[in-house]
Amino acid sequence: MKYRLLVLDVDGTLLNDAKEITQRTLAALLKVQQMGVRIVLASGRPTYGMMPLAKTLELGRYGGYLLSYNGCQIISASDGQVLFERRINPEMVPYLEKKARKNDFAFLTYHDEIILTSHPDNGHVQDEARLNGLRVIAEEVLSAAIDFAPCKCVLASDDTEALTSLEEHWKRRLNGALDVFRSEPYFLEVVPCGIDKANTLGALLEMLEVKREEVMAIGDGVCDVTMLQLAGLGVAMGHAEDSVKICADYVTDSNEEDGVATAVEKQIIAEVRSSQIPIDQLNLQARHALMGTLGIQYTYAADDRVEATMPVDEHTRQPFGILHGGATLALAETVAGLGSMIACQPDEFVVGMQVSGNHISSAHEGDTVRAIATIVHKGRSSHVWNVDVFTSTNKLVSTIRVINSVIKKR
Repeated sequence: MKYRLLVLDVDGTLLNDAKEITQRTLAALLKVQQMGVRIVLASGRPTYGMMPLAKTLELGRYGGYLLSYNGCQIISASDGQVLFERRINPEMVPYLEKKARKNDFAFLTYHDEIILTSHPDNGHVQDEARLNGLRVIAEEVLSAAIDFAPCKCVLASDDTEALTSLEEHWKRRLNGALDVFRSEPYFLEVVPCGIDKANTLGALLEMLEVKREEVMAIGDGVCDVTMLQLAGLGVAMGHAEDSVKICADYVTDSNEEDGVATAVEKQIIAEVRSSQIPIDQLNLQARHALMGTLGIQYTYAADDRVEATMPVDEHTRQPFGILHGGATLALAETVAGLGSMIACQPDEFVVGMQVSGNHISSAHEGDTVRAIATIVHKGRSSHVWNVDVFTSTNKLVSTIRVINSVIKKR
């Protein structure tokens, strides 16, 4: 497979203007993960604010990552382990807060599930808290209340001219100590020196031994430019500014038009061939699901034929040591489901509709059965699969008919 890692900005990219992941985008991202592509969410959001999105996308199941605070942290979605972290020296916070007070800017930082701020009633502070599901804690002198090294600090104001003036001053004054940039017209962010999405993504690539050419990145903002340039394929959203688009290799639709799904369907899903289906990775990813519980392992996959094995053991047998018919049906649905996923078009997804089986003979504990699924009807709205299940001595155990419904993404 050409791409092993898919890196996504969150706001304005993964999410539409209502801050939602659309059904089409969700289906596309689940499908590429099932094909073996890992997803990295790269955002200025705090780690806590990204967790619900990681859960929706099932990043923990598929070995994905969170790149939070615009690059200050890398978190493994599977176990929550911090793989990379950079923080601001707490001794710098009083100076930052002093400048914020002088200009009457709201000053805030993050700690786990809370926002600490000098201006709890500020509209931008309240919006940031709602967006990330954070509690707001008011502190009159923020620097005195901070007993930790923050990942980043933020100054907020509607006086964009004053923010710009302070940004230019700090870029000269703090050069080599801290980095500053505008993430929004009303936000001036302060992060450790050398931190941005691209540099932190580069550290993750080294950890995973993934090459730049194996990375596809999608974003819409100026903060995403270096990340797009680092990736083998940098994709700009359709609504991005021209300064972002000119730095990308490809421009997709806007976030209101499922731009992420469009890019993924065209650049990854449509390019995958049957010979490229990562069988070992699919089996590894399914180890915590029903497949793993039943011991089902894919052995071959193409758009017209899928094979898998399943042991007859304490998980799949009846009390008297004979293969359970329900486990056989689960095996059949597993192979037919993967087959339909491979066979459908990039803008389609598959839902199981009907399964019916005839049990012909028995398989006993200690044996391993093999399922062979072949497609007998490939229509625009449904796929029909015939699944034959054999013992290790090629005795036919069951013959099963599986019907999957093919639905267009919207």
